[in-house]
Amino acid sequence: MLGELLTNRWLVLVLVWAVLSTLSKGVYAQDTITIVSPDSTTMVTDTITFDTIASGSSTMGIEARVDYKSIDSMVFQIKNQKAYLYTDAELDYQEINLKAAFVEIDFSTSLLYATYVVDSLDKEVGRPVFTNEGQSFTSRELHYNFDNKKGLIKGVITQEGDGYIHGAIIKKMGNDVINVASGKYTTCNLEHPHFEMRFKKAKIIPDNKIVTGPAYVVIEDVPLPIGVPFGMFPIFKGRTSGIIFPSWGESANRGFYLEGGGYYWGISDYIDLTLVGDIYSRGSWAIKPTLSYKKRYKYGGNFNFSWGVNRVSYEGTPDYHKDKNFAIRWNHTQDPKARPNSSFTASVNIVGGSYNRYNPTSVNDYLSNTFQSSISYQKSWAGKYHLSAALNHTQTQSTTEHTTVDLTLPRVAFNINRFNPFRRKKQVGGLKWYENINVNYQLNAENRISTLDSLLFQDDMLSQMRNGVKQSIPVSSTIKLLKYFNMTNSVSYTQRWYSQKHEKNWITEPGYEGVDTTYLKTDTTNGFYMLHDFSISSSVNTRLYGMLAFSKSPLRAVRHVMTPSVGFTYHPDFAGDAFNYYGYVYKDTTKTDSIRYSYFQHGIYGTPPAGKSGNVSFNLNNNLEIKVRSKKDTITGLKKIVLLESFNISTSYDFARDSLRWAPITMTGRTTIIKNMTIQFVGRWDLYAIDDSTGQRINQFYWEKEKKLLRFMNNTWSTSFSYTFAPKKKKNKDLKNSKFGTKEELDDIIQNQDRFIDWDNPWRVSISYTFRYDNTYNRFINAKEHKVIQTLSFRGDVNITPKWKIGFNSGYDFEDGEFSYTSLNLYRDLHCWEMRFNWIPTGFQKSWNFAINAKSPLLQDLKLEKKKDFRDYF
Repeated sequence: MLGELLTNRWLVLVLVWAVLSTLSKGVYAQDTITIVSPDSTTMVTDTITFDTIASGSSTMGIEARVDYKSIDSMVFQIKNQKAYLYTDAELDYQEINLKAAFVEIDFSTSLLYATYVVDSLDKEVGRPVFTNEGQSFTSRELHYNFDNKKGLIKGVITQEGDGYIHGAIIKKMGNDVINVASGKYTTCNLEHPHFEMRFKKAKIIPDNKIVTGPAYVVIEDVPLPIGVPFGMFPIFKGRTSGIIFPSWGESANRGFYLEGGGYYWGISDYIDLTLVGDIYSRGSWAIKPTLSYKKRYKYGGNFNFSWGVNRVSYEGTPDYHKDKNFAIRWNHTQDPKARPNSSFTASVNIVGGSYNRYNPTSVNDYLSNTFQSSISYQKSWAGKYHLSAALNHTQTQSTTEHTTVDLTLPRVAFNINRFNPFRRKKQVGGLKWYENINVNYQLNAENRISTLDSLLFQDDMLSQMRNGVKQSIPVSSTIKLLKYFNMTNSVSYTQRWYSQKHEKNWITEPGYEGVDTTYLKTDTTNGFYMLHDFSISSSVNTRLYGMLAFSKSPLRAVRHVMTPSVGFTYHPDFAGDAFNYYGYVYKDTTKTDSIRYSYFQHGIYGTPPAGKSGNVSFNLNNNLEIKVRSKKDTITGLKKIVLLESFNISTSYDFARDSLRWAPITMTGRTTIIKNMTIQFVGRWDLYAIDDSTGQRINQFYWEKEKKLLRFMNNTWSTSFSYTFAPKKKKNKDLKNSKFGTKEELDDIIQNQDRFIDWDNPWRVSISYTFRYDNTYNRFINAKEHKVIQTLSFRGDVNITPKWKIGFNSGYDFEDGEFSYTSLNLYRDLHCWEMRFNWIPTGFQKSWNFAINAKSPLLQDLKLEKKKDFRDYF
């Protein structure tokens, strides 16, 4: 009996080896293998596990190795050349991967069949998932031919691009084209989608498009009377060009409109162009091309130019208005890795006139009246020499629609790092005093103009520009005095270059009826003018510590730190005879008195200082801290609390002046009450009295006049508080594993926070409050005047339910007694759809907007929008 069993056992193994070698495949059985004998219906079960079986050449029309496995069992019918795989079966053949509850392979016909099974709870499990070259199908039943690579799939769901195809029957052709019968297209990822485009037949061309016959819209199984004669859905991978459909509606002042329609052109992998525009039935229109570019690890940016013609109301009516305006925006950034020693950046925002009144891209654009631009280049050599050049632009829009423009073309700065010219290269022993001498060099050059935008490009624009060059060489040294004092001495030399000087002269001309007219005329002379000046300074400072300790008290110590310093600065009178006036002259500018002025007093870098100065400054800074017991600190058992972060007292004495040598005494203080809440104080007192009739300081001490040491001038108390209340989040969140994905996606969220819905935060409230109290002595009423300035702003959002979120943004103006800019936002997540409602109840931006749309960018035009724009209230 044992001999027969062993003989049969070896016979079974030999048959298995022969069949598997002939079929040219690899087998891995995780449980048992069941073989059906060709001469008998008796099944012999072998529990030996096969790890690897070598494959030979195929004689059944299968071109390559077939690898398959299953969790439960595999059954082979050698006579019929079939294999059956049960429970979590998986098969790999060339680019094909199949997973299913049950798989049948017919090697004689190269046919494959797969389906699901029903579990004990009457649920369908193990539906076939067929993957071929990136295409994946989930179905109820599948037939596939290895020879011609055609397949028939029933009850299938497959993803194509951003959408999903559901088909009762799908036929996969040999060229990978797929024909669908009785199907639907949707961007909803549920097995039973919320909405779909239903059709009778369709064709899928991989990585190209989906084309359908007549189709109609179905929402929540309700067919709508909305249909198309055919449908075409692009499924290109990567960048594709196409039409951008506009949004439509009606404006009370500008009529019916189409907004944001145009064309997107993917020029290459590095650059694309978006050309959109707006048109209104009453004549207004705008065009807004945007060019975007990016080269990985090099640079990236976008350029936008907008031109708009705005007509409000009807021509001939009192409220009719028409204007033309433009906006130029350019942003360019360079990857720091591209050129570590140089960089080029640009942030250009030039807005003409009232463009943002009619064509704003955001709320901030509409509320802003100041716009700034900068184009800059930085370069460094050996980490010691640094050059920067920039073109700057600032424009300010006034209430009268006049725009003031300030241009700097260009601003150049060059500097050399501080170095020690007398220090030895090989240091032996301590430093000598002269080895601490250090030298620095700085050069600045500017060319600027300030004018109205309407006068910007006139013929005399170049003559109105102010320019100059300034060079400075500071030399300084720090030495130790008496072990506890630090003394710093410095000499600074400054040189200014100007190309113009301005000379003033009184001109008398014959006037009307023999009355002469006299006026002050300023003559401008072009040339090259060089001015010099220098100054000497010295300062001494130290630090004093005081500690008061307590052994048996919750208050364990009080620590006081004082930092006194004394400084001295001196410069001669560069407008005096000794320096040949240095650009200063005496002119009869008042017709009665000769006063001194400088040819270069309007120079962008000023002039050498007039009048001798020998100024001694005194400064005392204080810091006060305490230490108390703390159970949270398990190491020292103490906690440090700062009572006064800074309390500073300062004044100065100028011995070069003939009177009023003492400057007012200034006291400043700062402390933090609670986290994010700081209190600041600034106060000024004077040692001198004032003339009661003129209010000017007189050379008489206040003590001599009023028997008081100091005369109060003004003080200011201010505090600010900013805090965000929200549930605690997990710390050290890994960005790579977060839903943000890439750094570019995170940057987009930061720049467009209003469009980002953060469901991870169930609620969040941010409050910002500032308070300022000004107290000033008014000599006319002989009393103090008080002024209080308060501002409050708050914003936040709350998840009403897991799918409902409400957000708000507002503030309160205490001076006017009314709310500032206020908005209310409501968002509803409808899975594959979303609903938004935005309401601004008051103010310049008064408006409301309701929109419901599909989330997928592929169906961005599938939406319903109703709104009343803020421009309709003009």
